[in-house]
Amino acid sequence: MSKASTSETWPTIPLPDIQGQIFDLTGFGAVSGGGQLNSVAFSSAVARCHEAGGGTVRVPPGRWLTGPIHLKSRVRLELEAGAEIEFTPDFNAYLPVVFTRWEGVECYNYSPLVYANGAEDIAITGAGRLIGNGAAWWPWKQTSRAVVGEVYNMEAQGIDLSQRVFGMENMYRPAFIQPINCHRVLIEGVSVENSPMWTIHPVYCTDVTIRQVNVLGEGPNTDGLNPDSCERVWIEGCRFSTGDDCIAVNAGMNEDGWRVGKPCRDIYIQDCLCLQGHGGIVLGSAMSGGIERVRARNCQFDGTDRGIRLKAKRGRGGFVRDTLFEDIRMTNIKREAVVIDMFYTCGPVSVTDTPPDFSDITIQRVTGNSLGQAVYIAGLPEQRLRCLTLKSVDLAGQQGLSCRDVDGLMLDHVRIQAATKPGMHFTRTSNLTVTEVETDSPVEED
Repeated sequence: MSKASTSETWPTIPLPDIQGQIFDLTGFGAVSGGGQLNSVAFSSAVARCHEAGGGTVRVPPGRWLTGPIHLKSRVRLELEAGAEIEFTPDFNAYLPVVFTRWEGVECYNYSPLVYANGAEDIAITGAGRLIGNGAAWWPWKQTSRAVVGEVYNMEAQGIDLSQRVFGMENMYRPAFIQPINCHRVLIEGVSVENSPMWTIHPVYCTDVTIRQVNVLGEGPNTDGLNPDSCERVWIEGCRFSTGDDCIAVNAGMNEDGWRVGKPCRDIYIQDCLCLQGHGGIVLGSAMSGGIERVRARNCQFDGTDRGIRLKAKRGRGGFVRDTLFEDIRMTNIKREAVVIDMFYTCGPVSVTDTPPDFSDITIQRVTGNSLGQAVYIAGLPEQRLRCLTLKSVDLAGQQGLSCRDVDGLMLDHVRIQAATKPGMHFTRTSNLTVTEVETDSPVEED
């Protein structure tokens, strides 16, 4: 039924080619201890490294206070064990504004804490910590509600990018790490903590590798990792405990996502642990440019609000197709272990009702207990979810499986235990194929 197959071989993602000298941060006048701002030292070290043809900017043990760090081609930022880069909570340090994508819409805004635009072969590696001081920015979630809608109004009205300039009083929080239009990116080994907003947000990038990274966040919208209209992204062995989704795949919001027209495709996720967060692995809801060929295997979710989550709503357009989740273990999931919802309610409203298109989704060898609900599937009446396979799935929760507006559902060796009745409920579900299905509560069909 689905295009995804367990027999496929995952590709090798090219890593950055970074060679050359080592430039120690202290050689550029940096002073540790947190009392001196080292922005000039970081900028000078990166520039010298880049001008030399590439190499490594080494950050030794100590606490190094700085403003934003802008990486350049063929530069590696290496944090030694015991090194802590602390980013200043002074908002003005992140000006002038830079080109970015903010919640799926292109604009100019505060610089991300670590930023690169149009670079090739860049890396952030080591055993140190990057500390975002995000708590200084988090109150903007509440105080900026009146102005945040402006960027969405601009996209709906087709206002030129050159006029979408924010920062200053607009209160649009920046991402922590954002390479944009970059090729061959590596983030490995570091701990990234307390972002102002989204933590690791590659945009329009190709050949991105993120592995053995520890992401910690408590504030609003502090997603862990958001590949956004990227191609060929490898995510491996990472640990997430966040204030929003742990891993969220995106591709632009509404009209601006259609205008840019860059899908997010060939995303490979394995051996990740997701703890606190709204969702473990999430696709959408900003998916207007399209999401395809996402593969996730051998991951564990423990304590997230939801596990596997695909979300969109009328007005998003775009598509999510050819996705595979396998060998996923879940426990203590507060709401749904598996949820595919085309009636998602949050986010801006488009000027049209263009529906999203979800198809060819396979979820197999998934187990879970202590769940709020096992499975919740909701397509749109006018755009039904097509070709969904649940295979070798064993889930136990307060509620069972609920499914509506699906065309082509295969249940193969599925066991659902539910504390409340019914165990399974189907509404407007056509082309249903059932093999070895077990539930301890009744099955209902409308």
